[in-house]
Amino acid sequence: MKPVSRIPFLVKCLYTAYMAVLIPVYWKTYGPTNFLYFCDIALIMTLFALWLESALLVSAAAVGIVLPQALWAIDFIATGIGWPLSGMTGYMYDDALPVHARFLSFFHFWLPFFLLWLLRRTGYDPKGLPLWTVIALVAVYICYFFLPAPPAPANNPGLPVNVNYVFGFSDQVAQTWMPPLVWFFLLQAMLVGLIFLPSHWLLKRLYHPAIK
Repeated sequence: MKPVSRIPFLVKCLYTAYMAVLIPVYWKTYGPTNFLYFCDIALIMTLFALWLESALLVSAAAVGIVLPQALWAIDFIATGIGWPLSGMTGYMYDDALPVHARFLSFFHFWLPFFLLWLLRRTGYDPKGLPLWTVIALVAVYICYFFLPAPPAPANNPGLPVNVNYVFGFSDQVAQTWMPPLVWFFLLQAMLVGLIFLPSHWLLKRLYHPAIK
C-alpha cells in the first residue's frame, strides 16, 4: 500500500514556486554568498524536507532558525512602529534595496511558524541537532575567512557582509571590544549553547518523535 503523504501536495508546490522566484532574485540582488546566511540555508533545506517528507531536515532547520527568526519577527514589528530593538530588520525598510527583494525576505517572519507546523506532521528527529550544528559551523568558518567584514560598499549596499555575525552584531562596523578570533570562537559557543541546544531541548519535548 502506498504510504499516505504527511504534507499536502499543494503546500509543496506553493513553496517550490516561491523558491523558484526567490533564488534567482536573491542571486541577482545580493549575490551567491547571501545563501550562506543560516536563514537561507534553512529555507533551502526546507524545500528538500518538504518533498522528501524528512523529519531530519525539518528538525535541523527548526533547531537552527526558529528562535533567531522569532526575534527577527519581533524586531520587524518593533521597527515598523518606530521602536527598533536590535536593528537586524532595518534593511526591510531600506529604500535603497529593491521592493520585490524585500518582499521576498518576509520569509524570515513566516518560516519559523511553518517549520513548527511541519514538525507537527513529521515529528522531531533529535539527529537534527548534530546535522545543523555541523552545517552551521562550516558556514561560519566560510563566512569568517572568505567573506567581507562590514560595512557594505556604498556602491553595493546589498552586498552580504558580516554574514551570520562573524565580525560582531553590527553590519556597519566590526566589533572592537575583543580580538576578532576571540569573538569568532565566542560566537560559535553562543550559537550552540544559547540557540541550538535550547531549541533542541524545547522541540524534543513539544513534539512527538519522528515518524519512521
